[in-house]
Formats: sequence, C-alpha cells, structure tokens
Amino acid sequence: MPNRWQPNVTVVAIIERDGRFLLVEEATSDGLRLNNPAGHLDPGESLEQACVREVLEETAHDFAPQSLVGVYMTRFTQTRTGHDTTYVRFSFAGSVGRFHGARVLDEGIVRTLWMSYDEIRASVERHRSPLLLRGIDDYRADRRFPLDLLRTDDSVFAPAALAA
Repeated sequence: MPNRWQPNVTVVAIIERDGRFLLVEEATSDGLRLNNPAGHLDPGESLEQACVREVLEETAHDFAPQSLVGVYMTRFTQTRTGHDTTYVRFSFAGSVGRFHGARVLDEGIVRTLWMSYDEIRASVERHRSPLLLRGIDDYRADRRFPLDLLRTDDSVFAPAALAA
C-alpha cells in the first residue's frame, strides 16, 4: 500500500492551577492562536515523554503527567495552503513544576498565559483547535484514565538500526 494514510500523533498537557489553565499563544499562518502546550510525538519517545518535553519547550515549566484525559481525532485544513491533515491527540492532565526562566520558548510561541475557564470559553475564535475546549471540558468533568493504559514497547527506544 504505497499511499497508506497516516495521521499525525500529538500530545497535549492540560494544566490547572488555582482555577486557571496554562495555555500558549502561538504565531500560526492564521494569526495568533491559543492552545494547550502541545506538540508532535518524536521518534524514540513514549507519549508521556513527548508531553513532558513539549511542555518544557513551550512553557519553560517541568510537567508531570498524572492521568490521560482522552484521545481525540480531528481533521484540519490550513487556510493558506489548503493542506489537509488529520491529528490523533493524546491529552494528559498533570502538575506543573519548576519554571526555567532563562529558557527560550519554542519557535512560534509568543507567550504563556494562565486563563480562567470563562476566559477560554470567551476566546473560542482564537483557539488553534476545537479540541482545546473539548479537552478542558472533559478534564473539568473528571474524565481521568490511568497512565498504565498506555504501553510503549522497548522497541520504540531502540536505535533505528536495531529496530529494523
């Protein structure tokens, strides 16, 4: 099957502290958008490791995943290019740790924000994905699944030459 369809795998952190959620404001081809700290799964890492890495890269905070909130699938067509992409998104809830103030944020991340649920709902037109609010709604509804639901085989961590 030379043209097999493959979705992009992404991870998301839902982080709440004192009734506010940690979001990022990022520059996209459609302008400034709000999103959870999120990003793509890289080769050689588990879903949890990817989420820890992405939170650090996008917010300069340590993150400890504690549960899986949900697995979501969405399709997105870029306004500028018309490129059509499907994403499978793993959303994790957890606690934020140490802030690394000297750390430079990922390219495209303008700033981090702590927003209340009402502020997030009032800014839907600025959300990068409709899954931002859906994940937070699921989190607020106490949807939590244990992390041991996710299994990563040791072959994922093996050097590419050994995995082949």
